Amino acid sequence: MTPTLAGILGFVALFVLLAVRMPIGLAMMVVGAGGIAVLNSTTAALNNLGSFAFSYSAVFTLSVIPLFVLMGSFASVSGMGADMYRTAYSWVGHKRGGLAAATIIACAGFAALSGSSIAAAATMGKVSLPEMERYKYSPRLATGSIAAGGTLGILIPPSTVLIVYALLTEQSVGRLFLAGFLPGVLLTLLFVATVFIVAIMNPNAGPPGEKVPLKERFKVLMNSGALIFVVLIVIGGIYAGVFTVTEAAAVGAGLTFLHALWTRRLTVAKFFAALLDTVKTTAMVFFILIGAHFFAPFLALTRIPVNLAGAIGDLAIPAFAILMVIIIVYILLGTFMEGFAMMVLTVPIVLPIITTLGYDPIWFGII
Repeated sequence: MTPTLAGILGFVALFVLLAVRMPIGLAMMVVGAGGIAVLNSTTAALNNLGSFAFSYSAVFTLSVIPLFVLMGSFASVSGMGADMYRTAYSWVGHKRGGLAAATIIACAGFAALSGSSIAAAATMGKVSLPEMERYKYSPRLATGSIAAGGTLGILIPPSTVLIVYALLTEQSVGRLFLAGFLPGVLLTLLFVATVFIVAIMNPNAGPPGEKVPLKERFKVLMNSGALIFVVLIVIGGIYAGVFTVTEAAAVGAGLTFLHALWTRRLTVAKFFAALLDTVKTTAMVFFILIGAHFFAPFLALTRIPVNLAGAIGDLAIPAFAILMVIIIVYILLGTFMEGFAMMVLTVPIVLPIITTLGYDPIWFGII
């Protein structure tokens, strides 16, 4: 069996396993180990199974993932997300579509603490959806604003997805955070503008909420001061070079923990719930990363990424056109694949193509 044929069969097997709902990490382990056994030897595959899981996960730089997840968990139980929503609501909630716009703004603020789209959407959904239902918002606008706002967690630092991308591509996490900040802000503004346009075109979709007095707005803004302070310390510390990314994650987790204690919102039950949520999320991410680490050597043996990059580089097609095709493929994959799974599966193949075309991996990661 040729390496190329083995690679094609490996991808077919992988998609079959995903279709029967096998976890992506386990599916990549099975296909990667099986492919190495076919192309190299069973001994090599067994050696990888025995050593890769520990050697790859026992890396100091990976500690940034549970620390940022823990920071988001403490922020959630301490009510920072709810405070952020009330602040955004007090300033824009009285406008048509204002409650949906406040949801997106609050998602952006909470994403800067949690680094997770799921956490941002889940937290804001609990707070904002009842309010939008109370004011008879269109279900499409209400749920759409929560879903759209949740996606900001992928882009706004400290994004867990950007951290994983940095690990997969061996790029600087700090540079990715720096690159993702401005696009995250711009995307937030575009989402808010879209909400207001929808509300203007269909006034019944987003009725205005109650107007909050100016004095009360500043009072509510002060309640969000802790969130703003933590974000400035963590993200500002990384950009200024005061902290490494791992140190910033530890500082952020410590500050959100202290805030939860100070506000007396952290009970023993919530404390252990935050720890359990952190363990579950970290285990999921690590399992996917370990699976990707099994799959990558198999791909290297097939030489599919190298051959594909060389073939595309020889085509008389503008690099931008190829980039657009890659983006369209990602859009199609995103309709049925989870973001983490899609990234760890495609990056080893797409990255050589991107570098061959002359694009910066960090720029592509943000795209």
